[in-house]
Amino acid sequence: MILYIVRHAWAEQRDSEHWPDDTQRPLTAKGIARFRRVAKRLVKRGVKPAVVVTSPLVRCVETAQILCDRLDLRLPEFVDALGPGAQLANVLETTAKHDADELAWVGHAPDVGRLAAELAGSDATTIEMTKGAVAALEFDGHIEPGRGRLVWLVTAKMLGA
Repeated sequence: MILYIVRHAWAEQRDSEHWPDDTQRPLTAKGIARFRRVAKRLVKRGVKPAVVVTSPLVRCVETAQILCDRLDLRLPEFVDALGPGAQLANVLETTAKHDADELAWVGHAPDVGRLAAELAGSDATTIEMTKGAVAALEFDGHIEPGRGRLVWLVTAKMLGA
């Protein structure tokens, strides 16, 4: 099993006048363009999750949709547990039903870095993930805390996006 943990792409700045409800804050046009390049390069290199689940916040949904479009997948699945403040046990509970060899979670910082560290059994409390970054963790069998191997972590900049 390979789990890809994705931090959402570049979103508009917090602005209570434009987005009084921060859950509705979208990606920037530049963020969309950059993450399209990231997704294209990831898929070209063999990244192929069968299922993409995402925080229901607009910026994550848009990031997940870009990935799904590139993978020719149906819409991503919204998972409240991946919202801000995500707790690993809750995310695992809501995504355990997916029997896929490769799965992607799209979420928020600092949660995605903390989830990656917990899954890898890292002594670090978090793994730094910039906007649009993707971490790949490999598991023998099901996803279990502390049993993952961090195979790679890539930033948009590293991919030339």
